[in-house]
Amino acid sequence: MSTSVSLPEGPDGRDGSDEATVIDRLVTANQRYADDFTDPGMDARPVLHVAVVACMDARLDLHDALGLELGDCHTIRNAGGVVTDDVIRSLTISQRALGTSSVILIHHTNCGLESLTEDFRHELEDEVGQRPSWAVEAFRDVDKDVRQSMQRVRTSPFLLHKGDVRGFVFDVTSGLLREIDPA
Repeated sequence: MSTSVSLPEGPDGRDGSDEATVIDRLVTANQRYADDFTDPGMDARPVLHVAVVACMDARLDLHDALGLELGDCHTIRNAGGVVTDDVIRSLTISQRALGTSSVILIHHTNCGLESLTEDFRHELEDEVGQRPSWAVEAFRDVDKDVRQSMQRVRTSPFLLHKGDVRGFVFDVTSGLLREIDPA
C-alpha cells in the first residue's frame, strides 16, 4: 500500500504548472470573504459551553448537522474523531481556560479508520525510515470506539466537567445521529 503521492514541484512548492493550486483558490476565496467581513465581537469562549470532538471526514458539516452558529462551540477534529492525548489537551484548555462544560463525541459510518490497521505505521517506517510516534487508532467497530472515547474523557484527570459527555455515530447517508450507550 502506497502512503504518498509524489508530484513534481517547482521552487515555490507548486506543481510546476501555471494553473492555480487548490490553496491559491482558498486564499482567493478568503480575500472575497474578508472584503465583506465584520468583526462579530466575540471572544474565544463558546456561547453554548460545548466542545464537539469529531472526525475530520469532509462529509461531516458539523455546524449544519447540529444547528450551530459561529461562536456556539469549540470544534476539535482528527482522523476518526478518537480521543487522543492531543484531544484531551484541547478539551482541557477548552474547559479550564475557556469555560466549556459539555462534550459531544461524533464518529461516523463508513469511516476510513475502519479500513486501516497499525500496519500503516510500519509501512510509513519502511518508506521514510522513521516510525511515527503516534498510534493510528484504527478500529473495526465504530460503536465500541465511541464508547472507548467517552471512557477516555470520563477518566481523564485533567478535565473538570465529565457529567455531560455523550457519544454519537453520524450516518453519512441519512445525516442522522445515533446515540451510543456508554455501558
